[in-house]
Amino acid sequence: MHCPSCSCVDTKVIDSRESEEGAAIRRRRSCTDCGYRFTTYERLENQPLFVIKRDGSRQPFDRAKVSAGIQAAVKGRPVEDIDIMAMVERIEDKLRLVGGDVTTSDVGHSVLDELRATDEVAYMRFASVYKNFDDAADFRRNLRCCRSVRPAPNARGGSARTQSLRR
Repeated sequence: MHCPSCSCVDTKVIDSRESEEGAAIRRRRSCTDCGYRFTTYERLENQPLFVIKRDGSRQPFDRAKVSAGIQAAVKGRPVEDIDIMAMVERIEDKLRLVGGDVTTSDVGHSVLDELRATDEVAYMRFASVYKNFDDAADFRRNLRCCRSVRPAPNARGGSARTQSLRR
């Protein structure tokens, strides 16, 4: 690492700490020549994530678009901004595991999974737009599907669905 003050190539690390919740390492350095102190950050270089649109075009993944879609779905619901940020983070992490290219369908289904686990009303709002609901039957069908995937707990431990499968 070159000293930003005198361009000397000989610097030493005087302190290292985790930063950004473990996503980076903050290093305090000192120039052995002029004594100038400065900070550097070491981060993992992420592979760019691209979304393949329905028309075949590729666009860089945009967290802001995902966040805006979730915010529209949860408007007026008891979902905090910090929860939305956590959802977006989990969605991006999940998509990065898939690889460098994901489809809009992958993104949409990941959002639906997060909303299903967070708020049933927000899930239905997002699903109605994402899946182009035409009538009330679409809502009823999707609500049945949503409830069968998200079982309610019962007194004996486990879900009612799990209990019926055990019998």
